[in-house]
Amino acid sequence: MDLGIKGKWALVCAASKGLGRGCAEALADEGVNLVITARGAEALEATAAALRARPGAGEVRTVAGDITTPEGRAAALAACPQVDILINNAGGPPAGDFREWTRETWIAALDANMLTPIELIKATVDAMAVRGFGRIVNITSAAVKAPYESLGLSNGARTGLTGFVAGLARQSKLASRNVTINNLLPGPFDTERLRSNTAAVAQRSGESFDALWDGRRMSNPTRRFGDPAEFGAMCAFLCSVHTGYVTGQNVLMDGGAYPGTF
Repeated sequence: MDLGIKGKWALVCAASKGLGRGCAEALADEGVNLVITARGAEALEATAAALRARPGAGEVRTVAGDITTPEGRAAALAACPQVDILINNAGGPPAGDFREWTRETWIAALDANMLTPIELIKATVDAMAVRGFGRIVNITSAAVKAPYESLGLSNGARTGLTGFVAGLARQSKLASRNVTINNLLPGPFDTERLRSNTAAVAQRSGESFDALWDGRRMSNPTRRFGDPAEFGAMCAFLCSVHTGYVTGQNVLMDGGAYPGTF
């Protein structure tokens, strides 16, 4: 299927690794021009080189910096001639007990996983409407559907973003101008972050990494973890010309782990 987005410009946040990189790869394969961001310059440049080498890839620009800061956002936006596609993504806040979190801890989580996406949407969405095309995909978490006990910071911040998007996406001045805003909710994917989190749990619990990893994998109905490439493919589809009638939705990708009907 031709997704119809060749030559468009996309800003993909936190794209050097994991799910952000999976999205950047899928968009590159469609001939989308990319501005990719990440805090680590070395990993970012390595990813950019790999993206440029993919058949059919368009232009790839890099902006090393912290997208959760005003300076990081300004630099990323300045590097993109126009933002036709926006992929909001940032690492999740740490696990822990809410009794130990300070106001500063909460503000950091909100800045990364709620306020930064909102600021980037605010900076780009009206111009999308004027041009008559825009696709915004927020990478959130399956925790929005089924909160994780130890991830209260993520549960709170990402659910706040979800509620905001639910109202904004349905504004007729956006939806009627072919601008869509949707959320992608990943469950367990085979990423560096999942491996590091599992290693941290293993260290605290005294269990082996392999036992924890295999146990979580086998607890999923698919008996596997997700592949960032399939996450990227779903992201690219939501960014396509075929999804103008899909907006304000939460697309759960968790291998069927969520047990609910709705």
